[in-house]
Amino acid sequence: MASANGPTAGEYIGHHLTHWQNKPMSGVIDFSVYNLDSIFWALLLGVVGSFFLWKAARAATAGVPGRFQAAVEILVEMVDSQAKGIIHNAQSRKVIAPMALTVFVWIFLMNAMDLLPVDLLPKIWELVFAATGNDPHHAYMRVVPTADLSVTLGLSVSVLLICIVYNIKIKGFGGWLHEMVSAPFGGHPLLWPFNFVFQIIEFIAKTVSHGMRLFGNMYAGELVFMLIALMGGAAAMSLPGVLLPIGHVLAGTVWAIFHILIITLQAFIFMMLTLVYVGQAHDHH
Repeated sequence: MASANGPTAGEYIGHHLTHWQNKPMSGVIDFSVYNLDSIFWALLLGVVGSFFLWKAARAATAGVPGRFQAAVEILVEMVDSQAKGIIHNAQSRKVIAPMALTVFVWIFLMNAMDLLPVDLLPKIWELVFAATGNDPHHAYMRVVPTADLSVTLGLSVSVLLICIVYNIKIKGFGGWLHEMVSAPFGGHPLLWPFNFVFQIIEFIAKTVSHGMRLFGNMYAGELVFMLIALMGGAAAMSLPGVLLPIGHVLAGTVWAIFHILIITLQAFIFMMLTLVYVGQAHDHH
């Protein structure tokens, strides 16, 4: 990708890893700064996923289903069977199973944005940016929301809040507080502070690992696609570049096919951990 007039490899990757934000950051941690690209694509894909699920439910028939309806029914049955195996409260499953289905579809769609050509949407955004009189070199656009740590941690924190709600709903507020200070070491008053600290550590560890696992896998996949794009750029800039274009196409195709498994697996793992954590909120200690 590097040339006399073009960006270096580091500049290319750095540009693609920079978010479109509402304002420049004033420090390492600045909660007033938002990644507008992640918010936009996450909301858009949430609407798209909800529309397709609504479309499938609206078009459902009792007869022989079409391909789309059959695919959605397989997905619904898969999520429902996993929910029944983990959450034994039938009343809770009426809410949790559809929530798990929504989580799977939403995260799958956000992950699938990684399969688009690396420069496609950013280049379109640069043209729009330039058309409004702005410098296209400052047109930043990241299109994979799950490669943004703030998105994945936001999702995992939402799961944590749902777990707290079900802890209180199933056990009562007093019962949940009693569990917080009596497990895992027992209910002796001298052990209450240690139990409480361990419970807080467990909540934090589960929430952070839940979000970091999804972020790490998708961020790594995004970087690999950028490196493959750089291979194609190097091929375009080289005079005898005969093998590099072929290698670029082959590497991109192989990684994209393999990445389909990754994006599906990561959506499934996040959904399963959501069911497991909410199921743990139903267990009494």
